[in-house]
Amino acid sequence: MRVIRSVKGMQQLARRWSRASSRIGFVPTMGYLHPGHLSLVRRARRLVGASGKVVVSIYVNPTQFGPQEDFSRYPRDLKRDSRMCRAAGVDVLFFPPDEQMYLRQSAQAHSTYIVEEGVSQGMEGASRPTHFRGVATVVAKLFNIVQPEFAVFGAKDYQQAAVIQRMVRDLNFPVRVVVAPTHREKDGLAMSSRNKYLEGPLREQATVLWRAIQEAKRVIAPGTPVPASRIRSAVIKLVRREPDAQLDYVEFFDPDSLAPMKQVRAGAHMALAVFIGKTRLIDNARLT
Repeated sequence: MRVIRSVKGMQQLARRWSRASSRIGFVPTMGYLHPGHLSLVRRARRLVGASGKVVVSIYVNPTQFGPQEDFSRYPRDLKRDSRMCRAAGVDVLFFPPDEQMYLRQSAQAHSTYIVEEGVSQGMEGASRPTHFRGVATVVAKLFNIVQPEFAVFGAKDYQQAAVIQRMVRDLNFPVRVVVAPTHREKDGLAMSSRNKYLEGPLREQATVLWRAIQEAKRVIAPGTPVPASRIRSAVIKLVRREPDAQLDYVEFFDPDSLAPMKQVRAGAHMALAVFIGKTRLIDNARLT
C-alpha cells in the first residue's frame, strides 16, 4: 500500500491508472476508521475487481465544521488507520495536507464552493448551515484528484449521500455513487468515529437513537398512514428518559426526494440527531 500526501502526486497516479484501463474505487473518510469504513472498502474492491485500484482518503475537512463544532478534537490516528487500510488490501491511502486542499494566502485564498439547494435543506442542513457546502466542495475536489469510477459512501450519513448524488448528477461527474448499508454495534448503535467520545453511562444512553427508530417502526402500521406528529411525540418522550440526551431533530421524509412527510407510511424514511452529553450523533432508517 502506498501513502500519498501530494495532490499532484495522487492526480498523476490516477491518470496513469486510467491510461492502463484500471478501474478506481474510492472511499472518502475523515479517518479514525472502524469496521463500518472497512465494509465500504470491501464494497469498493468488489466493484473494481482484483485488478482494479482502491483508494481511501483521510482528510478532516475544516470547511464542513461550524465554529462551535469538534474540528480541533475530532479523533485522529494515522498510524492505526494505515494499518487497517493495509490489512484491508487498500492500494493507496491519500492523506493530503490542508495547505494543498485549501489555499490560505490572503491574496489567493480559496474562494470557490459548491452549494446544493435541494436535498441539503432541512435536517443536517438546518442544524449545521454551512456543513453541506463544505461536504460538497471537498468531495468534488477529491473526485477531481482521485478520478474514481466508483465512490462508496455509508448510509448512516443518508442526507450527505443524497447531496453527493445530486451534485454528481447536476454537475456531470463521471462517478457512480454507491451507498452501502449502515454498520451497527451489537446493541444497534450506528458505528461512528465520534463514538470514541462516549464514556461510561453515555455509551448506553447513545442506544436511544436506535431504540427511537425501533419505536417509530412499531408505531407504523402497514397500509395505514400515521401522523408524523404522533411518531415525533413518541420519539421525544423516549429521548427525554435519558438524563444526558437532548434531541436536535427527528424528521420523516420521502427516501428519494427527502421531502418532509406529515403522514407517514411504511417505506418512509426517518432521520434523527441527538446530543449525548456533548457528542452529537445521527442515525436513520427506512420504516418498514
